[in-house]
Amino acid sequence: MDLLENSARAGARRVEIDLDQQRAADRLVLRVIDDGRGMSPEVVSMATDPFFTSRTCRRVGLGLPLLAASTQRCDGHLLIKSEPGRGAVVEAAFRLSHIDTPPLGDLRTTLMCTIVGHPELDIVYRYTVDGGTFELDSAAIKSELGEVPLSHPRILRWLEQYISEGLVTASAVTAQEEEVHAKVD
Repeated sequence: MDLLENSARAGARRVEIDLDQQRAADRLVLRVIDDGRGMSPEVVSMATDPFFTSRTCRRVGLGLPLLAASTQRCDGHLLIKSEPGRGAVVEAAFRLSHIDTPPLGDLRTTLMCTIVGHPELDIVYRYTVDGGTFELDSAAIKSELGEVPLSHPRILRWLEQYISEGLVTASAVTAQEEEVHAKVD
């Protein structure tokens, strides 16, 4: 959510969120790509300093520094690539089995809040679990709906069901494999 908020504040119109769980490789990778204002090399180099922020309402910025510390603690990495006028790419990787790897939480609700809370953004969300992928593109949904807002109660119910089914489908390969392994063991 913090990364998405950063993208929105940077004037992004399109944000891609990729969440990739690779159990065999023991990796969890989150990648956020936006088309916002971007950052200078100087800002990129200071982005993980907790006493640096580009915001004027406070003197500290803890989102990226906390993410960097979390990735390091979990045998992962944080990469930030950006250029002025060319958007930004933030990639956070974790060792999936590390005890301190943050839980994913309620992906359905987070995704719904993100899409409905930022109707000005076109959000592409990809969730991959060991090769099974669910993809949602809010621009395509908005195009189909025409003038009907994503916040319409019927659309919210449909979106909730669509996301729930998609997340289950992406995880289905993993669940089937676990079931087979449980029977073998």
